[in-house]
Amino acid sequence: MNFDPMIPIWLQVATSIKQQIVTGRLPPGAKLPGGRDLALQYGINPNTAARIYQELEREGVCQTQRGLGTFVTDSGETVQRLREEMARGAVSRFLADLKGIGMNREDAIELIRKEDNTDDHQ
Repeated sequence: MNFDPMIPIWLQVATSIKQQIVTGRLPPGAKLPGGRDLALQYGINPNTAARIYQELEREGVCQTQRGLGTFVTDSGETVQRLREEMARGAVSRFLADLKGIGMNREDAIELIRKEDNTDDHQ
């Protein structure tokens, strides 16, 4: 993973894990790698890996079972909430970027419609 130096590493890895959860690559109930394995996988400090799991657990995205490991939540509602939060964030960033180049909301909607139609013809 190429890390953005402007965003804390733990947040980037946590976001990557959340994306894997909402896309189904990490299904409900899936066992996550141990802290050391996560650190090796992403090339991060084991303390950073521990912080990531603590944050994901605080958000209800995963649960740690002592002696067994850390698992993706079984709650479909939590996964759906996470998907919606991530989508809202993406839309907000998109609109802010377009606003920064002088486009208004209606222009953005029209741009999306045009791009969506382009995808249908490929």
